[in-house]
Formats: sequence, C-alpha cells, structure tokens
Amino acid sequence: MKTAKKQFEQLSEKEELIASQIVDAAYTVHNHLGPGLLEKIYEVCFCHELSKRNLSYKNQMDIPIIYDGILFNQGLRLDILVEDLIICELKATDQNRMLWEAQLLSYLKLTNKRLGFIINFNVPVIKQGIKRIIL
Repeated sequence: MKTAKKQFEQLSEKEELIASQIVDAAYTVHNHLGPGLLEKIYEVCFCHELSKRNLSYKNQMDIPIIYDGILFNQGLRLDILVEDLIICELKATDQNRMLWEAQLLSYLKLTNKRLGFIINFNVPVIKQGIKRIIL
C-alpha cells in the first residue's frame, strides 16, 4: 500500500529573513525586560524592536469574518501582523495552552497567511516561549 506524502511549499527567502528578525526582536525584548510583565508592555517594546529592524507592522488588527454571506468585523483581533506576511501572537503567562495554537491556526487560515509565531515572554529562557507554526 502506497502512502501519500503531502508536499509542503517552502517559505520564501523573504519570509525566512523576516522570521529571523522577529525571533531576534523577541530575544532582545526578553533579554532587556525578562519575564513577569504585562503583555501590553511586551507588545509595545516588541513593536519598537520591529521598527528598529525596518519592518512594517500592524498591531491589534481586526480580522473580519464572513459567515452566511454576512461580513462581521467584531470578535477577532490578532496581536501583530509583520510585513503583511507573518502573524505574531504575544503572550505573558505561565500557562502554555493548546488554545493558542488553535487560535493562531485560525488566524492564519482566515488571513491566508502561511507563517505565524506564538511568543510567550513569561518564561525563564525565551527559546522556551517561541512556537513557530507554518501552514
């Protein structure tokens, strides 16, 4: 019996470069602030680091939902969209929830994006708080 192998399209060089800059920005913020602060503080500092890297971003962006032919603009809001390519969901909690992954996967599907990060700053070592998800 033959098993079908699903072929995944590789990310572009541009996406990979931006992704590495995102991870670097998260490391920089965590290195300066450490764990234990509110998510909003990390968001402001993370966006500042993105700007320093000449990356454009939109934060607290509403995601419209089309249901039953009707456009709904309330309910979903992603934390940060970088270069109109990569979604970053920031967290500052000691819990690691599967719900975050489901949330990010939904955001990726609804926005037709391929790459997203969950970045939880409330960890001793930031490497433990970064999850990369590719569709």
